[in-house]
Amino acid sequence: MNKNGFEIERKFLIAMPEQSLLAGTERSDIVQTYLLGAEGTTERVRARTFGDHTEYTHTTKKRISAIRRVELEDTIGQDAYEALLTRADPDRRPIEKSRFCLPFEGKTFEIDVFPFWEDYALLEVELEEEGQTFSLPPGFRVIREVTEDPRYTNSALSCRVPDPDAGQ
Repeated sequence: MNKNGFEIERKFLIAMPEQSLLAGTERSDIVQTYLLGAEGTTERVRARTFGDHTEYTHTTKKRISAIRRVELEDTIGQDAYEALLTRADPDRRPIEKSRFCLPFEGKTFEIDVFPFWEDYALLEVELEEEGQTFSLPPGFRVIREVTEDPRYTNSALSCRVPDPDAGQ
């Protein structure tokens, strides 16, 4: 999230990266559950495990544009997490993924690897402003940018996994 309270990110569908590209990166395993919430907002809880330590967060997002969202995120305890799970949206399944954080040229690139794709992953980068330029880390094969493709939001993935070979 940038200093103005907005999340501005670009997202890319990539070929599954070679393990050597992820070696030495920070890895966490995430279970993300979407909650029943107010119209026009997305609400979720997340359990993110780093080795033997788990952090819990509660997040609400409201889309401003394809690239910009207002994001409110709070760290919560396990009891609050479990209580919020009682509001899980029955039409969505929890998203499980492994996240690899790769620092490159002053930015942190997040590579999300999902169990439902063998050949694909998502790469995201958060920006300070919408028009900000950046370079992608070398070695990753970008299939296409999916920033403006709503099928590739985690919220949409919790309902239906798109076929990346089907194009846009």
